[in-house]
Amino acid sequence: MTDNTEVVIAGAGPAGITTSLFLCKEKIPHVILEKAEYPRDKICGDALSGKIPDVLSKLDEKFSPENNPDVFPSLGSYGVKFVAPNGNFVDIPFSTDIRKLQEAPGYVSKRIHFDHFLFRKIDRSVATVIENAGVRELKQDKNGVLISYNQNGHDHSIHCKVLVGAEGDRSLVAKKLAGIRKEDEHYCAGLRAYYKGVKNFHPQNFIELHFLKECLPGYFWLFPLPNGEANVGIGMLSATVSRKKINLRNLMLSIIQNHPPIRERFKEAVMIDEIKGWGLPLGSKRRKISGNNYLLVGDAASLIDPFTGEGIGNGMISGMIAARQIQKAISANRYDETFLSSYDKEVYEALGSELNLSRKLQGFAKYEWPFNMVVNNASKNKEIRDLITCMFEDVNLRMKLSNPKFYFRLLFNRN
Repeated sequence: MTDNTEVVIAGAGPAGITTSLFLCKEKIPHVILEKAEYPRDKICGDALSGKIPDVLSKLDEKFSPENNPDVFPSLGSYGVKFVAPNGNFVDIPFSTDIRKLQEAPGYVSKRIHFDHFLFRKIDRSVATVIENAGVRELKQDKNGVLISYNQNGHDHSIHCKVLVGAEGDRSLVAKKLAGIRKEDEHYCAGLRAYYKGVKNFHPQNFIELHFLKECLPGYFWLFPLPNGEANVGIGMLSATVSRKKINLRNLMLSIIQNHPPIRERFKEAVMIDEIKGWGLPLGSKRRKISGNNYLLVGDAASLIDPFTGEGIGNGMISGMIAARQIQKAISANRYDETFLSSYDKEVYEALGSELNLSRKLQGFAKYEWPFNMVVNNASKNKEIRDLITCMFEDVNLRMKLSNPKFYFRLLFNRN
């Protein structure tokens, strides 16, 4: 027997749950198929950008981390530390005047906590949540999509008019319906481990991106977590890993054990979880993320920032936009490719300029000398530091990077 519904969301990560939460807000019934059982972990850097509180506030002001310390343990983060290949660094706050902020502009929280926090906010009177339900097969017809899934060893099927692909980087919806394939030039390999006892984090919990020579184009990261823990990891473009035959795990451990400044900080640190890996489909290439009876959100839509590796905020923004598009589709009773294509337009209007900039910065970061010069100049020049800070505060300001004069200032303005 096949069930029928208007909307199905495949995947209950932040992008899928955000789609659900906005649908719930509009009382639009839907079904969520999640292959795991909550609470479940997700391998990630655990950094939550300022985009996330903004999206949550559009749902409910009470969704902020400050209002949920027991179920959403997190550290407020006020900036980022960039470390150049030559070892010089610059601290960049997320705001030009931190004293005026009522809440932290960003956070660091383990995904097992953050995702479960979101999951518990789903209104079960509107959404039907089916866990342990791995999607096995998809079949399009003139009326929608037939989804076959297995739950606890039993086969089921459900038919919907619009399917939201939110299953992450191995999305079956993206592969089967959108024809998206992994491309090493637009894909990053990442490793993560949890440590306890890493020393000398910034007092305002700045996240740290270490652009070490051996990591380019990519970086080694150190993100502080509650309870004296830290998320430690490394990410690198898959094409580079393959071409240079790099063992990322060995490289990560070698940096921790042998890189002088980092080694000192790990002298009394203990790894409290094994090293785990995952893939990051980058938004360095614009893709078709909708079609007849489907939309893609989050990692399934390849929206990860190619320079910083941020995916959660972009995923949640796409989920919010997807919910709006679904509401329009239901009102118009249209689920065809032409009608749903406005979703692509809106997503790339919201994120496209930022992703394009990050793609340029990713190419820029392949080389040591310009990165060294930028960090050197920023560390000496308050105007440059303030300009970079403003880029975190105002995405539109990032369009300045399309002007070659901006790069000239970064590289050569030392006063």
